Amino acid sequence: MKLHELSPEPGSRKTRTRRGRGLGSGLGKTSGRGQKGQNSRSGGGVRTGFEGGQMPLYRRLPKRGFKNIFAKEYAEVNVSSLNRFDDGAVVDPVALIEEGILKNVRDGVRILGNGELTKKLTVKANGFTKTAEEKIKAAGGEVEVI
Repeated sequence: MKLHELSPEPGSRKTRTRRGRGLGSGLGKTSGRGQKGQNSRSGGGVRTGFEGGQMPLYRRLPKRGFKNIFAKEYAEVNVSSLNRFDDGAVVDPVALIEEGILKNVRDGVRILGNGELTKKLTVKANGFTKTAEEKIKAAGGEVEVI
């Protein structure tokens, strides 16, 4: 077999339907949209969630709860994941991104006390839990709130 003899499997390649290209094509004139009405027009059709004038589902359901639009969303890091750093290193949000622990800092970094810390580190973050602070200091490290 040579390169010029290669061809696709029969039936695997299908030409796309070209609508509105003459009466003989089967999809000419109205292009499969029918005669008149909302859906035959350009830009026709109904918006998402429209139920023909019936009160739509998203308006029939009751509103629930409260969402504080001013709430800060912190990127959370466990103490155990700080073991990747070398002894005596300074850990700040930039270092966490470079190490691949975080992708996005969001509104700040908060260190959680889950796991064990074996390295002596200087950790700079926007917030610490009490257990995280205790574990960092117990390992001989320092805690700095940015």
